[in-house]
Amino acid sequence: MKLFFAPWLHAGLLALAALSSPFAAQAQNGSDYPTKPIRLIVPYPPGGGTDVIARIVQERFQTLLGQPVLIDNRGGAAGSIGTEVVAKSAPDGYTVLFTLSSHTINPAIYAKLSFDTAKDFAPVGMVASLPQILVANTQFAPNTVAELIALAKAKPDSIAFASVGNGSPGHLAGELLKLRTGTHMTHIPYRGGGPAVTDVMGGQVPLLWVSIPAAAQFVKAGKLKALAVSTTKRSAAFPDVPTMQEAGVPDFDVDSWYAVFVPAKTPQPAIDKLNRVINTVVKEPDIRDKLLAQGSEGVGGTPEQLGKVVTTELVRWQKLAKEASIKVD
Repeated sequence: MKLFFAPWLHAGLLALAALSSPFAAQAQNGSDYPTKPIRLIVPYPPGGGTDVIARIVQERFQTLLGQPVLIDNRGGAAGSIGTEVVAKSAPDGYTVLFTLSSHTINPAIYAKLSFDTAKDFAPVGMVASLPQILVANTQFAPNTVAELIALAKAKPDSIAFASVGNGSPGHLAGELLKLRTGTHMTHIPYRGGGPAVTDVMGGQVPLLWVSIPAAAQFVKAGKLKALAVSTTKRSAAFPDVPTMQEAGVPDFDVDSWYAVFVPAKTPQPAIDKLNRVINTVVKEPDIRDKLLAQGSEGVGGTPEQLGKVVTTELVRWQKLAKEASIKVD
């Protein structure tokens, strides 16, 4: 039995196929991105610096992308737990990593990671950059870095400092302080800036290296005292707080940055769209003011520029970790 199609029906089917092909191609290569909500993985608990910065830009990201951007806090292991979630997610642009510079530190100090920082992620863009700040409980005796060093030398291993976790910029800042001053202090890793700040204010730990957003409001309220910042220039949010080099510690520079990554092999149109949104948002006066209030500066830039930062820092932190004998099993 033979089936016959009227000419008009055959032509209609061909036309429909021609129309559907571009849409199918769009869906495959990501040029229609995004078409559904985006999950923004923040690999730290609520209240920490990374979470604070992510929430500053979240609403504008949603508006410009035209889809909900849902923050999913996955804290633990200095960001490695949440980072692994993104590494193992589908490379479609709908699971996005919003992290800080521990992204390039963890490979230097963790013996085993379930992902490859260099190969499993595609850089999208840098959002903000800021110093780490060394803060102390208000009852802690030293009020300056010089006094802290003197106490640490007089009583080796008697002082503990907290950070948001092994492999965090604060962890490396603390280790670098020990290395540059010949002192011995004990590192106490937390699962994020919020819990660490709470314990330092409560007196459980006397010192904390943390990103400025996590501690800014408490320093301004007099609940924590600031001793120094980790970069070579002072923070615009705390212009009266000296740098470590100004405080007498030579060759000291630990910069924290916040950036967006997606799984490797994510379609380029999706990466480009996210990058355009980042560059638009960080230039908006309202966002810049909010970032500055947290001690950070909007950055932006291309995926390639972020990729170069990652490549450079992977080498830099490997060298420091070896020099300071930093290793976490």
